[in-house]
Amino acid sequence: MGRRAVVLLSGGLDSATTLAIAVEQGYEPCALTLRYGQRHELEVEAACRLAEAMRVVRHVITTVDLRAFGGSALTGDLEVPKGGPVAADSEDIPVTYVPARNTIFLSMALAWAEALQVSDIFIGVNAVDYSGYPDCRPEFLDAFENLAGLGTKAGVEGGRPFRIHAPLIDLTKAEIIRRGLALGVDYGMTRSCYDPDESGAACGECDSCRLRLAGFAAAGARDPAPYQPL
Repeated sequence: MGRRAVVLLSGGLDSATTLAIAVEQGYEPCALTLRYGQRHELEVEAACRLAEAMRVVRHVITTVDLRAFGGSALTGDLEVPKGGPVAADSEDIPVTYVPARNTIFLSMALAWAEALQVSDIFIGVNAVDYSGYPDCRPEFLDAFENLAGLGTKAGVEGGRPFRIHAPLIDLTKAEIIRRGLALGVDYGMTRSCYDPDESGAACGECDSCRLRLAGFAAAGARDPAPYQPL
């Protein structure tokens, strides 16, 4: 049996690529998907498709209700911004930032990793096209890795350091897509839109859609995900 790792799998493009990289590196992935009160279930459905197709040892879907707190266009009643400048081009943190989301996600992944007695956690954060989210930066991941060593039995007693792997951290969206295509990722299974219609077709206008479409264009590839007609 190869080494096991916990992989955070949202159902989006970045997490699917991260899962493929974990497999390429010889890990047996245990995928963790969170229902956190996001606007739609399409991401979770996409995660299930990906987990089935990509050699996942075990797929856990669990719930933490961040909608109870709000504070984001993805978990509250704020409108998803469309058009205008892409948030990644601004110094302001956009309204699609979910307060402490990656801290919570990594904490859940850490709890499962400790229970599984594994040391490796993969997350698909990206600091190049990261839309201004503070919890996608390398310094945040370094701090969380230190916290994992200080705040767990495995870290304090076991002498087994946890490693937070972020293989996409320094890649552009086009580089991520090229990497995934080379690894055989079927991006038609993934969903990234913040505000899809009832059929599941992406809006094409939110920041996530525009970053994704620009990435495919720069990679010289066609995005196979469904989009609403312009």
